[in-house]
Amino acid sequence: MLIIDTRDSDSIDKALKKYKKKFDQTGVIKKLRSKQAFIKKSIVERNRILKAKHREAYLRNLEN
Repeated sequence: MLIIDTRDSDSIDKALKKYKKKFDQTGVIKKLRSKQAFIKKSIVERNRILKAKHREAYLRNLEN
């Protein structure tokens, strides 16, 4: 359960914005989407390695 501390002077819009930000930080949506379909561990590991390679190439390109 998410608890949002709001002051009396805060509007509903500000409280809703704080709630959405806190909800996104918890990662609930990512967990739900990842559990919709089973992905083999080998494919998960392959994707992780490919992302790392891409990130490394991007950072190397920024340095040059």
